[in-house]
Amino acid sequence: MPADLAPSPLTVAVTGATGLIGSALVDRLRSRGHSVRRLLRSPRAAGPGDVVWDPARDTLAPQALVGADAVVHLAGEPIAHRWTAARKRAIRDSRQQSTEQLAQAVRALDEKPRVFLSGSAIGYYGDRGDALLDETSVPGNDFLARLCVEWEGAAAPIADAGVRLVLLRTGVVLSPNGGALKRLLPIFRLGVGGPLGSGRQWMSWISLSDHLDAVEHALFADSLDGPVNLVAPNPVTSAEFASTLGRVLTRPALLPVPAFALELLYGEMARATLLAGQRVLPKALVASGFEFTEPTLEGALRAELQEQRGS
Repeated sequence: MPADLAPSPLTVAVTGATGLIGSALVDRLRSRGHSVRRLLRSPRAAGPGDVVWDPARDTLAPQALVGADAVVHLAGEPIAHRWTAARKRAIRDSRQQSTEQLAQAVRALDEKPRVFLSGSAIGYYGDRGDALLDETSVPGNDFLARLCVEWEGAAAPIADAGVRLVLLRTGVVLSPNGGALKRLLPIFRLGVGGPLGSGRQWMSWISLSDHLDAVEHALFADSLDGPVNLVAPNPVTSAEFASTLGRVLTRPALLPVPAFALELLYGEMARATLLAGQRVLPKALVASGFEFTEPTLEGALRAELQEQRGS
């Protein structure tokens, strides 16, 4: 459950505000009575109070953050594509440039935000087999791990400026409206879904609802700083995920997708994401008093799909 909210409304600047998580977070914060200032790349999507900013072309003026009590930085190029050299450069630059510019803007402010939540991912840990991982675990050494290390490093000057910095190491976010689950649902509903590759790789997931609760909790939980794993406390293998999704949809889920087929389609991206695994625990989040609404995969899938049917 989210932490108790501050007695007066906050002003929260949000990047990545049109993505799956960002748009849901904006709606959540506004429903709580907070003011949201979206930092957007597209002028056509901007409304009153929004800031148009393209980190690849423009430098963010510190004035864009004046009056912000908090910043939630979620922007970055999607990774769910075949990785060419150009795409890997865009993935890295989009995170590095935007985070560095935000850090510079924060440091230039006379009155700084009280907290800065900066996006990261459990890809930080690399492919680690069956090892149990928490926020104290060392990073991996593949592209995603190095990316996350650089991404988090770009945010470090924010903490040096005296702002509470939380690094949101997000796992697989479950929502029928986007991400992995949206892509898998049509296949599983046809009864032709199944585990990816061997099915033994670990999948550390979190429902969209719990992810939003955790972000909100991090805004107000002063004990949280540094890396925080945004994952449910019960990771599953790819085979367990497939069988659970099949059970929820009352469809068979027995047809594995061969590793070679995934590698043929997606190359390095498949090896680093679909076929790799991290068995991650939310140690820091639980220690801060956070309680999950949906700690089990079956409950989370049923809740998210029920919400879709009711919307």
